[in-house]
Amino acid sequence: MTLERRSGSAASPQSGPPRGRPVRPRDAASIMVLDRSEARVRVLMGKRHSAHAFMPDVYVFPGGRRDPSDYRLAFAGDLDPAVLQSLKSVEGRPLTEARARALALAAVRELYEEAGVRVGKPIVEPSAALPFLPDLADLRYMARAITPPGHSRRFDTRFFAVFADEADIDASLILESRELQDLQWIDVNDLPPLRIPEITATILADLRSSLESDPSLPRERSVPFYFMRRGRFVRTLL
Repeated sequence: MTLERRSGSAASPQSGPPRGRPVRPRDAASIMVLDRSEARVRVLMGKRHSAHAFMPDVYVFPGGRRDPSDYRLAFAGDLDPAVLQSLKSVEGRPLTEARARALALAAVRELYEEAGVRVGKPIVEPSAALPFLPDLADLRYMARAITPPGHSRRFDTRFFAVFADEADIDASLILESRELQDLQWIDVNDLPPLRIPEITATILADLRSSLESDPSLPRERSVPFYFMRRGRFVRTLL
C-alpha cells in the first residue's frame, strides 16, 4: 500500500478522521518486482481499483496491510540477516523479529493476491494458506514511509524489492486482480504518463539512485524513512 502527499509537505486527506481521535498508522508492506532481463531495469506496477476508499485509480507497487495471519505463514527461506536487522532497527522500541518477518511475508502474500506472482516454491497442500512456501532470502529492504496525519486511513509501509531472475519469476506470467488492474512492467528510468502518488515517485527515484550506485542492490544498505514531523515532511535514514 503506497502513500500520497500533497505538493510541499504532506498528503491532502480524502476524508478526515473523527475529531479528537488521531488515526494510528497500521503496518503495511509493498514490493517492487524488478525485471533486469532487458537493457534497462523494469518494475511491476498496477492501478488500484476505483472502488478503493484509499487512493483509488493510481498506479502503485503490489502491496497491502499486514494481516494477523501473516505471523503464522510458513516459509521456506528466511530474510537475509542484514535485512532482518535493518527492519528491526526503528526509532523508539525496535520491532520484534516475528513482526519484521511478518511484514516481509505480507509483501509476498499481497504480491500473489494482487498480481499472481509467487516468490517461493509451489506446494500442493489443500490446507495451506498459500499455494507456495514463501522464500524471503532474496528480498531487499528499500524504504519506509508513514501516511501523514489527516487521512481517515494511515499506513506505516515497508517497501521491499526482489529481482525476478533471482526469485525465478517469469515476467510474462502476471495476472490482474480486483485489487490491482492494468499491470505493467515500467522502465524505472523512463516513467510513462501514469497517475503515480508522489511518495511512489520518490521511492522510484531512490530505487534509480540505488541501482546506479550498485546494480546488485546489496542487502547491507541505509534505508530512507519518510514521515511527518511538526507539519513538515522529513526524510531520514535508518
